[in-house]
Amino acid sequence: MIIEPRMRGFICLTSHPSGCEQNIKNQIEYIKSKGTIEGAKKVLVIGASTGFGLASRITSAFGCNAATIGVFFEKAPVEKRPGSPGFYNSAAFEKEANKVGLYSKSINGDAFSKEVKQQTLDLIKADLGKVDLVIYSLASPVRLHPDTGVLHRSVLKPIGQTYTNKTVDFHTGIVSEISIDPATEEDIENTVVVMGGEDWAMWMDELKKADLLSDGATTVAYSYIGPSLTEAVYRKGTIGRAKDHLEATAFKISDSLKNINGNAYVSVNKALVTQASSAIPVIPLYISLLYKIMKSEGIHEGCIEQIQRLYQDKLYSGKEIPTDEKGRIRIDDLEMRPDVQEKIAKLWLEATTETLPNIGDLAGYKQDFLNLFGFGFKEVDYNIEVNEVVEIPSIS
Repeated sequence: MIIEPRMRGFICLTSHPSGCEQNIKNQIEYIKSKGTIEGAKKVLVIGASTGFGLASRITSAFGCNAATIGVFFEKAPVEKRPGSPGFYNSAAFEKEANKVGLYSKSINGDAFSKEVKQQTLDLIKADLGKVDLVIYSLASPVRLHPDTGVLHRSVLKPIGQTYTNKTVDFHTGIVSEISIDPATEEDIENTVVVMGGEDWAMWMDELKKADLLSDGATTVAYSYIGPSLTEAVYRKGTIGRAKDHLEATAFKISDSLKNINGNAYVSVNKALVTQASSAIPVIPLYISLLYKIMKSEGIHEGCIEQIQRLYQDKLYSGKEIPTDEKGRIRIDDLEMRPDVQEKIAKLWLEATTETLPNIGDLAGYKQDFLNLFGFGFKEVDYNIEVNEVVEIPSIS
């Protein structure tokens, strides 16, 4: 079938297998161009199909020559109905890994569930013995709690008072004002259950109990802080509470791994166009201004550049892993440079529907958004029919 992007609000309902494959190839070529990283050799990536998790799997495999197991929850394609981009990404990744003889297997299911955890443990035990790096990069809006059976939904809301600020519809370029009502206590609790550190700790407990972690094993989860401009709706809102919990969990996991010389870290990453961030009011406008400034300064990075730098310069530099005063690895250092943030604060005041095309990078935002779903790659001819039914050979 011929597949075109079909939008509903901030979601693209279709994805393109050839475009997703091109996206994977581009990221692999970038990693290979940066040289070998003397790092992890057996890696588990929980949330491996898009964004930072996918970039971590690619960097592990093609940067460190590591064997990888990826866990994700993605929609497989059926005839006349494309699969999710994460499914096509994972299929393309495995195809490229197999070409060069790298071990790569995938599990498609609810990573919050006991069943998928057990399935993963069994696979590690059978094929790898132990893992030396665990990346935790889940970005689900809901979580069915494995112990209580309660379905929790996260929300993105401010805490304490209504939040009002500018935002942009990146499809139309219209800048408008938006107000978000404050969260209830139940909203906060649910968001922490979904996006906090409880599930990460559960994974690490199960891996340790089953003796599947190598001596000196490392685990990393991803977080975001952002500027004062967005903190009321993000870092000081419901998601911020969840991130606080995630970051506190890192210390608890590190304590539990002491007897195998293991460590847990949270890496604070840069603001990027993702399926999740596109739905967050205010963030698309902020990213549009950020991209414009960072590109003009020559310091812009996407997911793959961020994670390559995390591995090369922080995790596996041969030196002590650098952290901030709260024990976090900071890969958002370029975004948070004072000169960059000062320019954004100034442009924010000037941002209107009329001025944004000149002061922001809405075109770059749209391009990155389309790329997430396999569209907008110059190497792909979108006018020809493509087989939408793709399989992942190793999938469980």
